[in-house]
Amino acid sequence: MSDEAPARILAVDDDPDALFILDRLLCRQGYRVFTATGGRSALETLEREPVDVIVLDVMMPDLDGLQVAAALRQSDRTRGIPVILLTASSHTETRVAAMALGVSEFVTKPLNSRDLLARIRAQLHQRRLGSDLDSLLRRPD
Repeated sequence: MSDEAPARILAVDDDPDALFILDRLLCRQGYRVFTATGGRSALETLEREPVDVIVLDVMMPDLDGLQVAAALRQSDRTRGIPVILLTASSHTETRVAAMALGVSEFVTKPLNSRDLLARIRAQLHQRRLGSDLDSLLRRPD
């Protein structure tokens, strides 16, 4: 990235090994990474830290990824954060439910790091375009 601050990403997975891999992968790309070991921990982290993208596992024991996505959409502060859902499942029902909750992307486990990074870059780009458009629309003539 140029002179801009690094993008802030929240990685959420209850598997410590998967979370470690995500953290290392994203840090190597220059992102500022926050980690959470479950859905409740993710929501608590978001109370303290604003983020640009959330990479969220579906299957977690406390709050699953769909429950977290639903909670995110209830708050004006978190509603617009892109969510990339990690899933080992190809069940159509899960994907349909996630889309109804506004999940931006799906990445199937096992992770393909290039695929995940490309999706993160695309979501960051879209978010920047949206922010630029908002700034232009708020400018007085």
